[in-house]
Amino acid sequence: MINRKKWLGILVSTGVFIAFGSSFMRPPKEKHKNVYPRFKNNNPNKVRDSVISKKSFLQAYKVLMSPRCINCHPSGNAPLQGEDSHIHTQGVLRGQDGKGMYALKCSNCHQPKNTPGPGMPPGNPKWQLPPESTKMVFQGKTPRQLAAQLLNSKENGGKNKAALIDHVTNDTLVAAGWHPAQGLTLPPLSHAEFAKQFKQWLDKGAYLPD
Repeated sequence: MINRKKWLGILVSTGVFIAFGSSFMRPPKEKHKNVYPRFKNNNPNKVRDSVISKKSFLQAYKVLMSPRCINCHPSGNAPLQGEDSHIHTQGVLRGQDGKGMYALKCSNCHQPKNTPGPGMPPGNPKWQLPPESTKMVFQGKTPRQLAAQLLNSKENGGKNKAALIDHVTNDTLVAAGWHPAQGLTLPPLSHAEFAKQFKQWLDKGAYLPD
């Protein structure tokens, strides 16, 4: 007859064997599945698309190259004027703050509103060129060069994408291009369409045109 100690020894050794052996008999664990759903972009306008982005900038570029924009974004330090974008008469220059030099200040002739009559100066309370530190030259720039410049915060006055969109959408001096003085032409797109195309260029990835 097996005594009590032997029974305990058999039970313990058998239990260890079963426990040890069962670890080899278990089916392999399934790989961990990600229970969290993949993030979905609920705003389709934010999906990157190089084709749409580039096309949108080329549409906006038509406005940026029009006299209403070019004339205040010249390659030199003198503003331009007229439909042919000739150098401003009276020897007007940019100045450090973009508001003219010495006695020849922009606000001397450019009043808060357009001055009535053909050939009279357009007006806006903020009338000026970009300052000397960030000239933001449009004149002579290819689409690719201008797009790159607009995205460069060192050249655009420290603006990020949101600030650029706000600038072209809400800045009253930008909007003044669509309220020209008598005899001057409008840009090729409406202000709303221009702002839409500009924003779409950025929202779709801010790609540089080829």
